[in-house]
Amino acid sequence: MKPLLEKVMPPDDASWAWLDRRLEDAIPFQWHHHPEFELTLTLNSVGQRFIGDHIGDYDDGDLVLIGPNLPHTWASRDKRNPAAPHVARVMWFHPNWAAGLTALLAELRGVAELLARAQRGLRFSDGAAAAVRPLIDELFARPAADRLSVLIDILRRLADDGDATPLASPIAAVPQHSADRTRIDRVLDVIHQRYTEPLAIGELADVAALSASGLHRMFVRHVRSPVSVYITRLRLGEACALLSATTRPIAHVASDVGYDSLANFNRQFKAMKQMTPRQYRQRFAAGRR
Repeated sequence: MKPLLEKVMPPDDASWAWLDRRLEDAIPFQWHHHPEFELTLTLNSVGQRFIGDHIGDYDDGDLVLIGPNLPHTWASRDKRNPAAPHVARVMWFHPNWAAGLTALLAELRGVAELLARAQRGLRFSDGAAAAVRPLIDELFARPAADRLSVLIDILRRLADDGDATPLASPIAAVPQHSADRTRIDRVLDVIHQRYTEPLAIGELADVAALSASGLHRMFVRHVRSPVSVYITRLRLGEACALLSATTRPIAHVASDVGYDSLANFNRQFKAMKQMTPRQYRQRFAAGRR
């Protein structure tokens, strides 16, 4: 299952986008990514969230900030109130938008630090999520022109949450202001669309208009890992989703995420998760009982 590149379109009269999503039946598993930051408050819903190679349970009031181009989805199991819908209140804003604000306004230096931490995805503490929930409610109740100041206030308050928890494996920020940004974006788009396929370094270097060694240096400098390690994390992140959410045989899961060798899949999975794929599946099966 490849993550889809989602196009986020702000309204004509706004510099950022939002959605008050209400679903009667379920929040479906829709593995996707986009260049924008995403702040999501999930209400009246219980299930699992998948962010990069992270997989974890969520409950009513879950508040998460996701960095640019980090694949993610939620998948519900139940509702707290069966008579009400699942609710996801989503706010998207582009890194350039955020960088412009935080560079201009000294009062937002804490927000800049928050966004740097969010490259891996951040789950906010229950206390911080509860504290900003009335502001998020207010944001969605206000006219569009009045929402910007509320969003900034929300981010300022969340920047003070010292108990926010990083979610995915350490993957550094895609550069926001350097000349490498366009090259990195092109390479990441190809990787995110095709990471279950064999991807030659030479092919990705052509996408970046660099030599293979130039691509390696740029990727390590900005993503803090070689291309091969980044692809492995994406593959094993999807494997975690399949192992926990389906009953597909492990050999089929390995093949689905791009491994020709089950032994190699088992070895790499254990190295990253400190348990075998079978143990990982059993852990989540036990958690659902």
